[in-house]
Amino acid sequence: MQKRVLITGAAGFLGSHLCDRFIKEGFQVVGMDNLITGDLKNIEHLFKLEQFEFYHHDVSKFIHVPGNLDYILHFASPASPIDYLKIPIQTLKVGALGTHNCLGLAKAKGARILVASTSEVYGDPLVHPQTEEYWGNVNPVGPRGVYDEAKRFMESITMAYHTYHQVETRIIRIFNTYGPRMRLNDGRALPAFIGQALRGEDLTVFGDGSQTRSFCYVDDLIEGIYRLLMSDYANPVNIGNPDEITLKEFAEEIIKLTGTSQKIVYRPLPADDPRQRKPDISKAKEILGWSPRVNRSEGVKITYEYFKSLPHEELFKQPKEFKIVNK
Repeated sequence: MQKRVLITGAAGFLGSHLCDRFIKEGFQVVGMDNLITGDLKNIEHLFKLEQFEFYHHDVSKFIHVPGNLDYILHFASPASPIDYLKIPIQTLKVGALGTHNCLGLAKAKGARILVASTSEVYGDPLVHPQTEEYWGNVNPVGPRGVYDEAKRFMESITMAYHTYHQVETRIIRIFNTYGPRMRLNDGRALPAFIGQALRGEDLTVFGDGSQTRSFCYVDDLIEGIYRLLMSDYANPVNIGNPDEITLKEFAEEIIKLTGTSQKIVYRPLPADDPRQRKPDISKAKEILGWSPRVNRSEGVKITYEYFKSLPHEELFKQPKEFKIVNK
């Protein structure tokens, strides 16, 4: 029997790459997305395949998938600050109600479930680099709290289903990831810098640019997710690239790569923006035998070529507006 996997958030950046990977591994893939931030363009190449099916559905509502399921990967959620600040309640609901529904489905089907948590559970960290044992420094009522606390609740309810219902669960904490299929206008540093360079605009750095990020190429992340799903480890695992860089240095790298003559301009730092972000990946190395392989210069080059290949109008697309009002 061919193994069957449900991937929520299938039309998003990471979800679409996961669909590709599981198709390649010989799985029957069920994609699910309400398309509030996802885009069917990311998975349209899969629609002709017999081993792929798609449900246009919001996981915050009851989920019904007929037939057997062996695995569930819960990746439905806005992940861009621009998005989750505009749709804060939907962000909380997909992390809480959506996770509850996915866990209920996993229990009913006897499926193993992996949930996509984030380095944001560490908030603006007081420990560096961040280990899985660190409990975080999160402002629950700040503007970013809707995303951070949704993911922290996700981890809590997942562990509760594991201990109380014996559901097979896996928790990944994803650090900054980049690669093809990111949205140019999603507000994150890498697409923002490349988009500005391609449009001939100055590159915007928030704060003084001394805050750090650690960027992981998408193929490395997908490999880490796959290995964690197939492992027998139930506690959270950091997956990310520990190669840390300041945002000012990163903007300078993008200027050099793109050959733009634009300069860096500085804007005020948003509230609760993390000053440091670097994963301790000792657990991933030890338990999964995983570490990133693609270095930043190689990965950024591939991503830049992808953005350059997009239709010209994509460069000038405004961030998404949402019609849903606090449902």
